[in-house]
Amino acid sequence: MPAPNITAFPSPRSPLPFDPAMPAADRHSLLIGALPPPLQDLLVAGPVERRPRFSDDGFDGVTETWSPPAGVTVQHAAMAQRALDDLAMMALAPAPTDHVLARVLALLSHYPAKNMTPDVERLVALDWAEDLGEYPAWAIDAAARAWRRSKKWRPSIAEMRALCDDLCAGERRLAERLQAVVQAGQQNRVQGGAAKALTAGAIRRMS
Repeated sequence: MPAPNITAFPSPRSPLPFDPAMPAADRHSLLIGALPPPLQDLLVAGPVERRPRFSDDGFDGVTETWSPPAGVTVQHAAMAQRALDDLAMMALAPAPTDHVLARVLALLSHYPAKNMTPDVERLVALDWAEDLGEYPAWAIDAAARAWRRSKKWRPSIAEMRALCDDLCAGERRLAERLQAVVQAGQQNRVQGGAAKALTAGAIRRMS
């Protein structure tokens, strides 16, 4: 019986392509297209459950939950882990604190606050840096650019977080799906090992 044909990343390999200047849909298509074909097929085959999401203000969009299909292998999990590592490094790495502070101070300087001393302004910027620190630099930069080009008033932290969430939603969704593939592959490996152990035990008892 011939060995199964398994496609994996070449070695050495190039990291996943990522260009934050591209429109979100194009960025996503570029990332998906760079994945190994078996992994692309797996991501398409998995079922998606959609549920409405509500906040204090009412309807707040739709939540999607993706599950890997049956048959995730150890090879699939290895491919997904490599892609996940690339995605975390290239697209989703949290911005350095100094970068966040510089961007926040620059943005807030366009909307000077009345009756606020420079010391208090810096403390406010530190709060911003803490609350935006989970986002990548490119998303923070894009959110600041979008705000100053479209709004006449000073933004709130919640408004900037919402913008950042929207900007990197596609990359985070892909990362969640890749992580689900990794976990499914690891679980199937453990279950397969347990099944082999049970079979071996049964054979020993019969002999």
